[in-house]
Amino acid sequence: MSKHKFNPLPGFGLTMGYTLVYLSVLVLLPIGALFFRAAQLSWSDFWHLSTEPRALAAYKLTFGAAFIAAFINAVFGTLLAWVLVRYQFFGKRFIDALVDFPFALPTAVAGLTLSSLFAANGWLGKILVPLGIEGAYTPLAVVIALTFVGLPFVVRTLQPVLENLEREVEEAAATLGASRGKTFFKILMPTLFPTILTGFALAFARAVGEYGSIVFVSGNLPGKTEIAPHVIVVRLEQFDFGGATAIAAVLLVVSAGILAAINWLEVWAGRFNN
Repeated sequence: MSKHKFNPLPGFGLTMGYTLVYLSVLVLLPIGALFFRAAQLSWSDFWHLSTEPRALAAYKLTFGAAFIAAFINAVFGTLLAWVLVRYQFFGKRFIDALVDFPFALPTAVAGLTLSSLFAANGWLGKILVPLGIEGAYTPLAVVIALTFVGLPFVVRTLQPVLENLEREVEEAAATLGASRGKTFFKILMPTLFPTILTGFALAFARAVGEYGSIVFVSGNLPGKTEIAPHVIVVRLEQFDFGGATAIAAVLLVVSAGILAAINWLEVWAGRFNN
């Protein structure tokens, strides 16, 4: 009698083949087409198109704002996930559902909403602009929009890990005289750090590729509040396919490098904790 148990699901060969085809069609082919188009440019043309002043300013704003927004979400998203997992309070389910709101809300609607709120005559703008805080048509507006769209990635990544943490460890630390702060930073944080990095990487990747919400709230001023995806769209509208391809290739390479570094740091932190 065979010792192998019957598996009603498809085997490894079929599922792996489907996975490779699926990823190839959706991911590898578009990326390959992008690099193939970029390879048709000479190195001097590619360098000139990808390093013009407008593109450099867009890179700086795109990656800088994405990093700041992801960092903000890593800090406050961790706090929000902690509150949702560890405490019971009135309205908890509503707040938990509200975390997914940026997923469901079209990004263009989010941009229009944020611009109307933070404009000089908006509800919040009337209060903040006299204080010197301009949340619309400035680099700060880009950070606000990217923070909005990236929040769910950190919270939803952390929640399962927090739910599976054994509270007995915290109770033992308290019994031995450890303060709450020391328990959090010495015992819980080393365990949560790789997951926080994962949420940070997801929020960062989402922010780099964001377009819809930013074009309405940033003003798209070249060299000041214009992001790299908008420069690509402008190049395509001008039928400058070479310029659009060069900028897109730079975004792809830099983003992949940053994500690879974050993933390596995540693996290193996990090994260090073990």
